[in-house]
Amino acid sequence: MKIRRYRSRDCKEIEELFYQTVHTVNRADYREEQLNAWADGHVDSEAWDRSFQEHFTLVVVKDGRIVGFGDIDRTGYLDRLYVHKDEQRKGIASALCEKLEQAFPVEKIVTHSSVTAKHFFEKREYRTVKKQEVERKGILLTNYIMEKNKTAKMNEPEGRR
Repeated sequence: MKIRRYRSRDCKEIEELFYQTVHTVNRADYREEQLNAWADGHVDSEAWDRSFQEHFTLVVVKDGRIVGFGDIDRTGYLDRLYVHKDEQRKGIASALCEKLEQAFPVEKIVTHSSVTAKHFFEKREYRTVKKQEVERKGILLTNYIMEKNKTAKMNEPEGRR
């Protein structure tokens, strides 16, 4: 497993990973119409590539294929974090998240977590700020605004880290 910076040529493979992950991993927490609104298979490739280029974006490569990706902006907003449906629970999301959280010297990291990913973020010491309903293509999806305070961790006595 290798973690590296995103390249524009990764975008198409990431789009497929995103679609497959949403439609399999998130199926337990969202209805079919919600999954289709979230990931309809028609991503604006140019907009995604531009966003990935503007953010600090990492991909995880295993056996020559991308098995995970994530990105964070300079303000500490962790935008996307997805792991291939066949590579769940193997430490990929944790490894990605660790690197993304350290990318910028910000006091806190904020993300909008799916119902499915909420427990993952809680284990990483994120707290729920707010449960919300967001609209995608006329369909409501539940997610959570979550944040992790990095300064509290940095200011802890050495023995407590």
